[in-house]
Amino acid sequence: MNVIFLGPPGAGKGTQAVRVCERLGIPQISTGDILRRAIKEQTPTGLAAKAYIDKGELVPDSVVIDIVRERLAAKDCENGYILDGFPRTVPQAQALATFAKIDAVIDIEVSDEKLTERLSGRRVCLSCGGTYHVSRLNGSTTCEKCGAGLIQRYDDKAETVLSRLKVYHAQTAPLIDFYAEQGLLRTVDGSQPMDDCFSAILSALGEAK
Repeated sequence: MNVIFLGPPGAGKGTQAVRVCERLGIPQISTGDILRRAIKEQTPTGLAAKAYIDKGELVPDSVVIDIVRERLAAKDCENGYILDGFPRTVPQAQALATFAKIDAVIDIEVSDEKLTERLSGRRVCLSCGGTYHVSRLNGSTTCEKCGAGLIQRYDDKAETVLSRLKVYHAQTAPLIDFYAEQGLLRTVDGSQPMDDCFSAILSALGEAK
């Protein structure tokens, strides 16, 4: 089964993608991971991407699409995969359709209010990278695991979260319509408990938990 995961920052799509991949025995493919892999392996498209990154420029769609095409041709994708973070725009989705057959698109929906609360309350350990939410810290500012200090990342500040969500909605709303028109879209409530969300995704994919 070839699946695309959509969802705003903080919706938990990365976590759910890992769980679903383990359940179905297929790889999770994120554009960040495949870019790093292509660069490390010095593939032609990886070297092309590196040239842009080294200059501090965004990797253009044409190169990202070539890298995705290259990755989906790998043997471990023969029985399916989950695409996480691609496509981000309708032109990318149209390009993807020329070399991949998508069976379902899971859209994990969470309200902007809930996402802002979830992300702006997140605190990260400076040392071990552990993550917490202020609602469960009881006023503590240190990591339960290693005792190091906790910080709020810049991209988790409320104003930054709202800016990220604005960009997401601008890019992704047309993408949601694009896949809905093809009958591929499956919407899941991402504000419910993690296990319930996982079960809902499996049901949307026709898999029993």
